Amino acid sequence: MSGTGEELKQPGAKGISLASMVVAGAWIAALSLLKAFWGLLSPKPFGLSMEEILLSGVVLAAVFTPVYLSIILDKIRDIRLGGRP
Repeated sequence: MSGTGEELKQPGAKGISLASMVVAGAWIAALSLLKAFWGLLSPKPFGLSMEEILLSGVVLAAVFTPVYLSIILDKIRDIRLGGRP
């Protein structure tokens, strides 16, 4: 692709972390709504408790927490050392 001048842009750490939090929020919302309306759809009880739904959403977001932690630690290092060389 060197002739077109267009390069594929890699997603940044902040974008990936934000996307994971949005996905986790959507996951919790979708499963919560499904649990709320499950009685209308099926006579059987829904298989997940609210605790399990929330925990699975938190775990989805927590998987990408080290990315944010890395960004924060880099900023602290930059403040302490006076910027990047």
